[in-house]
Amino acid sequence: MSKFATARVALSVALVVCSVATAAQSAYPSQPIKLVVPFPPAGGTDVLTRLVANEVTLKDSKWTFIVDNKPGAGGNIGMDAVAKSKKDGYTVGTGQTANLAINPTLYTKMPFDASKDFAPVVLLASQPLVLVVRADSPIKNLEDLKTQGQSRQLTMASAGTGTVGHVGGEMVARRASIKVMHVPYKGAGPATTDLLGGQTDIYFATPPSIVSMVKAGKLRAVAVTSLKRIEVLPDVPTVAESGYQGFVVEDWKALVAPAGTPPEAITKVNEAVNAALKRPEIMARLRDEGSVARGGSPAELGAFMKSEQTRWGTAVRESGAKLD
Repeated sequence: MSKFATARVALSVALVVCSVATAAQSAYPSQPIKLVVPFPPAGGTDVLTRLVANEVTLKDSKWTFIVDNKPGAGGNIGMDAVAKSKKDGYTVGTGQTANLAINPTLYTKMPFDASKDFAPVVLLASQPLVLVVRADSPIKNLEDLKTQGQSRQLTMASAGTGTVGHVGGEMVARRASIKVMHVPYKGAGPATTDLLGGQTDIYFATPPSIVSMVKAGKLRAVAVTSLKRIEVLPDVPTVAESGYQGFVVEDWKALVAPAGTPPEAITKVNEAVNAALKRPEIMARLRDEGSVARGGSPAELGAFMKSEQTRWGTAVRESGAKLD
């Protein structure tokens, strides 16, 4: 075979290889994608994950998601399953503040490394905490909180040790120079019930769990921990505008994949989810529950997660909370 013929054969082989690779990339996804939710069905993380996944599939039939709920250990069990999954682009998990930023410091031992075992995909949404009290409480604003907290020890309910409500509440207490007695519950329901019953004084809740009771006059919303007021409670001031400049605490949720997942797959999931988050119906649905659609690039999420891990790690250490 002549050198010319050999070169033509080599070029042909290279073109075939390139075309196959390009076809494989363009074909993604060619099978259903497993979406691991590290919490039980019907919870906030589960509802948001399914909402976004359904919106993506409604607009493009090539996408199919299978939601796999793996609750336990504050989200660690499900996220560990994601970290140890095949790095082929067909397993993604919904991480959030607790399991990606709080747990690494809260737990004595972790089954995964939150800063190394995941590839960031896209930030989904965030929502603030809402400081709520009983309707007959003398605490009407953060100045009242400080006054009451300096005259006696306030009892602070939370949905569980190490939750955003627990650690975020401790952060507010430190800024207000008061001490609180933390009273953890097994979820938002019991925490709200005991607040209403007078067993606790204050509760840092996520909006969906208390908005209806605030609007019904059973609870009073004192402040929200976001940078700006939220539309679902427009008359409630932020902690920052109440004298604690720069204070922001939010519970966020994001999609991550196992570290080493092909960048092409991450890019395609990111683009599809970003498109879904920009649709008016999704933005309105999130606003109604006190959340904000976020989105952005994988690189932006990576930088955000790193800063959050540092910030929440410091907060957990200062709170003294620890779990085995």
